[in-house]
Amino acid sequence: IPYTADHDIDFMKITPAHAVTAEEFLSFGSTYDADYFGASTSFSIDNSPLDLRKQHDSYAHNVAKLVESKEFDIIHAHDWLTFRAGLAAKQVSSKPLVLHVHATQYDQSGGGHGNPIAREIEQQAFMIADHIFAVSQHTKNVIVNQYGIPADKIHVVHNSMEIEESEIDESETVHAYLEAMKSHGYKVVTNIGRMTIQKGLTHLIETAAKVVAKNPKVLFLIAGGGEQKEELIRLAAEKRISQNVIFEGWVAGKSLRDSFRIGNVFVMPSVSEPFGLTPLEAIGFGSPVIVSKQSGVSEVLKNCFKVDFWDTDKLADTILSICEHESLERTMWQNSYQEYLNQSWIEPTRKMKDKFHEIHEARV
Repeated sequence: IPYTADHDIDFMKITPAHAVTAEEFLSFGSTYDADYFGASTSFSIDNSPLDLRKQHDSYAHNVAKLVESKEFDIIHAHDWLTFRAGLAAKQVSSKPLVLHVHATQYDQSGGGHGNPIAREIEQQAFMIADHIFAVSQHTKNVIVNQYGIPADKIHVVHNSMEIEESEIDESETVHAYLEAMKSHGYKVVTNIGRMTIQKGLTHLIETAAKVVAKNPKVLFLIAGGGEQKEELIRLAAEKRISQNVIFEGWVAGKSLRDSFRIGNVFVMPSVSEPFGLTPLEAIGFGSPVIVSKQSGVSEVLKNCFKVDFWDTDKLADTILSICEHESLERTMWQNSYQEYLNQSWIEPTRKMKDKFHEIHEARV
């Protein structure tokens, strides 16, 4: 990470890119611009996208310098932000490089090409890596079909979610207005996440218009932020459903937890979702969920409704069914909650450790 901090972790050593605190680092507004780790750092305030390649060159250089003095067996890099550093480490050390793909430019651009610099880094890294972890079969298919990488090079390791009991806060909700409306027979549909083309929220607004036309006592709570926020607000106004759609903005802590808790159903209509943890969070906080078939989480959840992101008619009918039948809402959540309780990071980490050993032994 780019700054120093007390992580209180006793099983690993974390080396910062810069000998500054997080507060000092953020005040400069740039990333990874040091000659080497531990050196005095000179910062640039240039935040323009044109500086992206320079910043990645600097970060990769720093990592390459660091690994020259370290003993290790495997290089493990996550997503395009660290792929070039991983490639540099592999070039210096000749150690096997394992990539972990949580999202691709194909996903983040909603099925498009994405940022050309990031796409180029992904393509190069996928080709050179010794092995790739993908967070879902959906992600593996993207890497194979969109980047031309052999399938036998990619190992699926699904994400998981574990919510501590201490996080289940049953105290008075911050959503007093929605709580009051629910006491008058209203139902609440929630969505929490980034407002980007990847998340399919224009389809959700179109769906909301169809739902409200049949049942005006359904409210939609959309929490988060992103470049599509203004577009979504305008679309809700054009559909004449502004009174039924609440845009909450970014949420965290109790506000985030209460936003999950207040919903009668959680909807994730993503166009291309590598995994999607928010449905598991929603289940953990008490809501049944509807997810797009174009998501990784749909591979591990059986007791949820699954629809194509573009099928707004089916999505509207499914939302209406849950909102109008409390027994369906209750049964779907109870069954999905049992699945949720069986979720654990133990199995994913075991798979990764087994693969690490396999790769290492093949090199010995």
